[in-house]
Amino acid sequence: MPTPSPTQLRLGPAQASYAEAAARWQREDGTARLWAGDATLFTNAGEDRWLGWLEVEDTLAAPLPAALAPEALRADGIREVLLLGMGGSSLCPEVLAKTQAPVSDGLELHVLDSTVPAQVAALVEARDPEHTLVVIASKSGGTVEPNMALRVCRERAVRALGETRAGSRFAAITDPGSALEALAREGGFRAVVHGEPTIGGRFSALSPFGLVPAGLLGLDRTDYADRARAMIAACRSEVPDPQNPGVQLGLALGALAQSGRDKLTLVLPPALAPFGGWVEQLVAESTGKNGRGIVPVDAEALGGPDVYGDDRVWLALWGPEKPDPETEGALSALAEAGQPVIEIAVSDPLDLGGEFFRFELATAVAGAVLGLNPFDQPDVEAAKVASRGLLKAYEDSGTLPASTPNLEADGVRLYADNGQAQVLESNARGGHPGDWLAAHVAQAQPGDYLSLNVYLERTPAIEARLQGLRQYLRDRLGVATTLGFGPRFLHSTGQLHKGGPNSGVFLQIEADDARDVAIPGQRMTFGVLKDAQARGDFEVLVERGRRALRVRLGTDIDSGLATLAGWLETRLEGDTGG
Repeated sequence: MPTPSPTQLRLGPAQASYAEAAARWQREDGTARLWAGDATLFTNAGEDRWLGWLEVEDTLAAPLPAALAPEALRADGIREVLLLGMGGSSLCPEVLAKTQAPVSDGLELHVLDSTVPAQVAALVEARDPEHTLVVIASKSGGTVEPNMALRVCRERAVRALGETRAGSRFAAITDPGSALEALAREGGFRAVVHGEPTIGGRFSALSPFGLVPAGLLGLDRTDYADRARAMIAACRSEVPDPQNPGVQLGLALGALAQSGRDKLTLVLPPALAPFGGWVEQLVAESTGKNGRGIVPVDAEALGGPDVYGDDRVWLALWGPEKPDPETEGALSALAEAGQPVIEIAVSDPLDLGGEFFRFELATAVAGAVLGLNPFDQPDVEAAKVASRGLLKAYEDSGTLPASTPNLEADGVRLYADNGQAQVLESNARGGHPGDWLAAHVAQAQPGDYLSLNVYLERTPAIEARLQGLRQYLRDRLGVATTLGFGPRFLHSTGQLHKGGPNSGVFLQIEADDARDVAIPGQRMTFGVLKDAQARGDFEVLVERGRRALRVRLGTDIDSGLATLAGWLETRLEGDTGG
């Protein structure tokens, strides 16, 4: 069995906070209580009902249902998989699909976790129903995004293959007794795989929600399971805390967050970069509540010590390749400047089987240190409720409620609630939308973070444009930045945005749809659903007293983003005070 790499800590002055937390954890027998399912370790609010992820060892190498074995699928003409899911049901499969080397007998796997019409169309229409297995993954069976995407995929399959054969191109992963299971049985799905009800979505990487996609990809399940088992063994309560890799990491994250270093900045090599999105969801949704939380900062370009404040901790995951000298040098410079740096090495991408568990255990430990329930998500539902209200209005009238921009220029519209509009009008140097935009982002002060919440198609070109904007704002304003594509971030960092510390400044960016996609059996389209989700998210941010500004571009997204960047650079050069 492989030996997991240790969690290496270079904490500098923050070592004292870590040592204090570690001593307290040991006095209170924290590791043994966690493995014993002691809810009083957290908030005593039923946390013991959500610890099934600690007991996955015996099921890690369980075979796939015969109907989902890659050889059986290939024999039936199926060559690729389209997985429909959100949050924990989609992020682990996406990590595996993007990090693992192609396997000769495995299937290509694509993930759809969006309601943006362009993204739905791009992923669905590129798949031939004859040669594609559609897997819908939803614990509750009631998640709106995959359910609406399933309607589109089912209609295409029935049209191409007929009602009888269509079911053979579908499978479901869901908890026992869900509405999705009933739908799958009725629709003659190829297979239904049950999840474990005691494992929450974001802790489900080593449950069927992650293991079935791993099998479809053709990964060496025995080797993958061995890496996970080795990490589980290394994290058990019998292992002294100083040698326990999951406990070490969790104590460091919790203690540093308590001391004000709550921006967990992830540094990943290109081969492992998708793992950051999974960590982001796990940490943000588990710890961002009750006005506290750890803010994951994923995929932000690494800078020198002079661009950072004292609210950061860096976590570097070194891949099997030799560390990039520039990145290694930058991290060493940060450590020498007294910034805390945590490092973990993996021997190859299959080690992620163990890393999923290390980070799950660490997140639970960090939640306990922060005095939180890491297994609930009390603020996620608020945005769903707001969106449902908007969709109800659409069903009744055929249109979403009117929304009038505060300012408009060059095809870009700005929307703010009354309170934020007064702040921006007072602080802005003029009445142009660019003045308001600059005044808005300049509200981010040391210790804050600037969050770009975008409801746009996730293409390499759009993401590169937004990453450039992030880096500019980080360097100009000196604050951490995050980037989330909606609606997927609603199921991850959305909890942190609304329930975590009020240290976020939010810039929501949407766009008009050049093309919409109908949803069979529904009056609403994907464009309407996406707009309702964006507006519902914005409404709840405002209700929670968050500093939020909504920007709507036209159909030319590249031009609109260039306009935003130009406005900011013109107005922020040489001035960060609004």
